[in-house]
This record gives sequence, structure tokens and C-alpha cells, in this order.
Amino acid sequence: MADARRSKFSVLMVAGFDRLARSTRHFLQTLDELNGLGVEFISAREAVDTGGPMGKLFLTLIGSISELEGELIRERIRQGMRRRRLEGFRLGRVPLDVDHQSLVRDRRSGMSLTQVSKKYGVSRASVVRFAREVMKGESAQVGGFQQASVQMAVECLSRRDG
Repeated sequence: MADARRSKFSVLMVAGFDRLARSTRHFLQTLDELNGLGVEFISAREAVDTGGPMGKLFLTLIGSISELEGELIRERIRQGMRRRRLEGFRLGRVPLDVDHQSLVRDRRSGMSLTQVSKKYGVSRASVVRFAREVMKGESAQVGGFQQASVQMAVECLSRRDG
């Protein structure tokens, strides 16, 4: 829209009405603004002249139908997910059944990312992610140990000085 306001183009071509806006109201506001800026609107899928009053009527109808279709699809998906949860099915991917500790141990022993990923049947990215998670857990333990040591040292010094 910023480029349209700067008059960088005179024609806006989209694949379909639904690619321009998510709601009919937003779609019509955008078309009004484009029309006010002198930008012609063309949709490749819907061959409708958007210039006259009949074109605006068609735009409103098609935009409303597209919005309704999107809402119906979203509601069907939500209902399907709700039903699957009630039936006790898991939604989303099944977690990888991998021994993270041995995977990290192999990686630290010098095996390459590719070798470890092939051995455990996971992607190289998963190997990196698992290794980072284990290292992060270890650093938290080490950090907690160091923090406790510092607190103990401070207490000893304060007792000695006091």
C-alpha cells in the first residue's frame, strides 16, 4: 500500500480476491483506497470489471463468499481436532523415540552429525537440537553448583570478618 500511495504502480494484479485481504470489510476498504489512488485492480481468477457499480456488487458478493468459505474450513478443522482429542488421539507429530543421552555421547565422542543422524534415524538438525538441550541442562547444573559455591564462600568470609 505504501508503494501504491507513492504512485509506484498503476495496476495491481492478484491471483484471486482472497489473496488481497482476509475479510470482506478489509477487502472493500483496500479496493476503495486503491481506487482513490488511481490504481486499477485485476484478479487473474475472477474476471470481473471492478470499475462500475456492478463490479463493486460482484466484488462484495465474491468477497463475502470467500470469507464464509474460509470460516467454514476453519470451523471444520477445529471440530475435527476436537473430535480427535475426545477419541483420545494425539494431535501433532509423534515425539522421536531416541535415547538423547547416548546420541549426545556419540556426538561428543567424535562421530559426525551425518553419522549420528543415520545411526539414530533422525535429521542432522535434530541431532544438533538434542545436543543443545542436553548441554543446556548440564550448564544449568554446573551454574547452580557454581552459584552455591559462591554463596558458601561469601558466608565463610562474612563469618570470618564478622
